[in-house]
Amino acid sequence: MPATLEASVREIAALIEHTLLKPQATGADIRRLCQEARQYGFATVCVNPYWVALAASELAGSSVQVAAVAGFPLGANTPGIKAAETEAVIAAGAREVDMVLNIGELCAGNLQAVQAEIAAVVAAAHAREALVKVILETALLSDDQKIAGCSISKQVEADFVKTSTGFSTHGATVHDVALMRRVVGPDMGVKASGGVRTLEDLEAMRAAGANRIGTSSGVQILEAAQAARRGAS
Repeated sequence: MPATLEASVREIAALIEHTLLKPQATGADIRRLCQEARQYGFATVCVNPYWVALAASELAGSSVQVAAVAGFPLGANTPGIKAAETEAVIAAGAREVDMVLNIGELCAGNLQAVQAEIAAVVAAAHAREALVKVILETALLSDDQKIAGCSISKQVEADFVKTSTGFSTHGATVHDVALMRRVVGPDMGVKASGGVRTLEDLEAMRAAGANRIGTSSGVQILEAAQAARRGAS
């Protein structure tokens, strides 16, 4: 494969957060996730808090980071719990934290409460040199609410906004990713997550403005990218 095509496949791999958040995931499943992430050069593995220490151990010495969720999947934990969970997963080895904002308060228009809790998580993470991604759960929001969530996240200096948990009525859409990118501008991260299962899905999200892709189909996507590049060589 020519070097330019190899580079293109590596660029796709570097977008992907190899994700396993199913409640029935076992230690063996997490080890397999980490082995695949090492093999394919994914950006991160994204796991539930219980599995952070194992994932960090499995990925020691690699370039793959560990991302963990907080306030997942409903976003209805108290701000103090979300901040404490953030501190705990970072102590266990996470370098990125994907927090679910308080969806009910955002829907009710209580933006002060939403801002306060995101700011608390951002402060806890940034003090420990970790990144924060704010999950909006876009399937449950109007466009105005998505705009508000993105604006608040940007204001309190979160690192990314993210579409979805993958546990709601639908995941990422091109419309939502493009909207989020317009609101946060070119310098903040946008993560498309939920329902991204094919190379075509990934390319559509990237074209809309996503610079991270959360998916449990990372291996299949990258193998499709490799096959496409071989066919083009």
